[in-house]
Amino acid sequence: MNSARIKALADFISLKDNVLDVGCDHGYLSIYLKQNNLCTSVLASDISASALEMAKKNFAKYEVDVKSYVSDGFDKVDAYFDTAVIAGMGTTTILHILDNPKCPNKLIISSHNDLFTLRKSLNKMGFQLEKETVILEKGHYYSIMLWEKGSHKLKHAELLFGISKNKDYYLFLYKKNKELLKKVPWLKRGKLKYLNYLLKGLIEKK
Repeated sequence: MNSARIKALADFISLKDNVLDVGCDHGYLSIYLKQNNLCTSVLASDISASALEMAKKNFAKYEVDVKSYVSDGFDKVDAYFDTAVIAGMGTTTILHILDNPKCPNKLIISSHNDLFTLRKSLNKMGFQLEKETVILEKGHYYSIMLWEKGSHKLKHAELLFGISKNKDYYLFLYKKNKELLKKVPWLKRGKLKYLNYLLKGLIEKK
């Protein structure tokens, strides 16, 4: 459990939080939170019964008490939570989970695709992006975001690239776009050039 992602997710959790780990998989975040006494309570859910069985075995192995639910997001969870962690899935799935009256006011989210749509949708749902960190683990960048109820709207560049101010990440995106520019037809290069113009400004910003 020496995962940079788990530690980054946990950094956005406070001692007063009652956490639901949605899509808990093997339960490692829940275990980390319990072992280090990082919040008031921890629940775990997963839509996959087999994944949840593995999580339960891990809870027993590491001797932590975590109540778990086979559930599509919040649906079957009948205990109290005020903070949800949703990580390791795509934006479409995350937005499906959040479209639920049980959605809490504090969200810690990490999606592996379409971050623009995720940020824009959460703004429309009445959430504001409080913090964002981008970490590099095993050759991949992961964006981890803290959202809370609020009315502050992100600017266009922030919707596209977030608010992490991680210049290594911005440079990675810039170089990726430059490589794509070599492969796409000339008439379709305008968007990539525009994105790199914005990224260059973020990279050079002091």
